[in-house]
Amino acid sequence: MRVPAARTTTTFLAGALLLLVTGCSSENGGEKLKTIEPATAAVSPATVAAPAGTVRPLPGAVETATFDATTGTVALLTPEADRLLLVSAGDPAAAPREVRLPGGVASLGAARDGVVLVPAGRAFARVDLASGQVTTVEVDGDVRSAVLLDSGATAVGTADGAVVVLDPDGKQSERVSGLASVDALGVTGEQLTALDRRQTSVTEIDIPEAHLGRALRAGEGATNLTTDHFGRVLVTDTRGGELIALTTDPLMMRQRFPVPNSPYGIAYDDAANLVWVTLTGSNEVVGYDLSSGIPVEKRRFPTVRQPNAVTVDPGTGTLFVGSAAGDGVQSIDTKEQS
Repeated sequence: MRVPAARTTTTFLAGALLLLVTGCSSENGGEKLKTIEPATAAVSPATVAAPAGTVRPLPGAVETATFDATTGTVALLTPEADRLLLVSAGDPAAAPREVRLPGGVASLGAARDGVVLVPAGRAFARVDLASGQVTTVEVDGDVRSAVLLDSGATAVGTADGAVVVLDPDGKQSERVSGLASVDALGVTGEQLTALDRRQTSVTEIDIPEAHLGRALRAGEGATNLTTDHFGRVLVTDTRGGELIALTTDPLMMRQRFPVPNSPYGIAYDDAANLVWVTLTGSNEVVGYDLSSGIPVEKRRFPTVRQPNAVTVDPGTGTLFVGSAAGDGVQSIDTKEQS
C-alpha cells in the first residue's frame, strides 16, 4: 500500500473528526456563513509514463465527464461549459460530436435515460445525448449544479446556496436556502445531497419538508462527489488529500482515507464496486475497493496530463479520463488490464 493506513478512520471516530452542523431553515440565507476559498485541482506536472489504454484527441480541454448507459455515450464538458463533447464508448473510430451550449459553470450531474443537464447562467441546458438537441430552462438563481430526480423533477443548485426544485414542466415547486453555494448534487434513491465547496460540507436536502437536513464537514477542501448503488456519497477532499465515504438517511461519515497528490475527479463502477479517483498532482487514476470498511487500493494507471474528468462504463469496465490540459480523452479497459 502506498499510503499509511494508520491515518484511516471509520464511523467510530466520526464525531471527533467531522463537524456535525445543525440544518438551517429554508428561510435563512447563506450570506453570513463562514466560508473558505474553494479548493481546486493541483496543476499537473508533465507526464512521465505513457497513459494506459488508448487516447483519442478532443477539440479542446475538458473539466468534467459523465457516462450515459442508455446511449453508450461519454459526455465531456469544457471548462467554460460552452461545449459538450460526446464520445461513443462502443466506436473508438467515431469522431466526437460537439454540442454548443450557452456557457456557465463546468458541472455535470449523472446522466439519466439519455439526458444530461448543464449549468447555463441563470438557467440550465437539458441535452438529449442521442440527437444533440438542447432545451434551456430558466431558473431564479445563478446555476452551479443540476440533476434529474426519480420523480421526473429537476433539482438545481445555485451560487447563493439554494436548492431549487422544478417540476417536470419546469415550474418551481420548492426552494431550500441556507448554504453558501451548491456546487454538486447527488441522488441516492429518494435522498438528495448537496456539496458546498465554500463550506467544504455535505448536506441532506429534505425536499418534502423544504428545509436543510443534517450536514457534515467534508475535510479541508471538498471538490467533487459521486454516489453508488449502496446509497453512499463519495467525496474527494482535494485540499486535505482524502477520500471520504458517507451514508445517507441519516447522513453519517463511514470512511475517510488519505489519498496523496491532489485527489479530484471521482466516479464509481457499480459492477466492479470500485471508486475511481484521479490524482492531478501525479497524473494517475486509482481504483479503491470500499467493501472491507477501509479503502483498499486495487488498481492504478498513468493518465493523460491534468486528469480532472473521469467516468466509467460499468457494463464493460472501461474507464474514461479527460484532460483539462487539452490532451484528449483516455479509455482504459480495466478488465483487460487486470
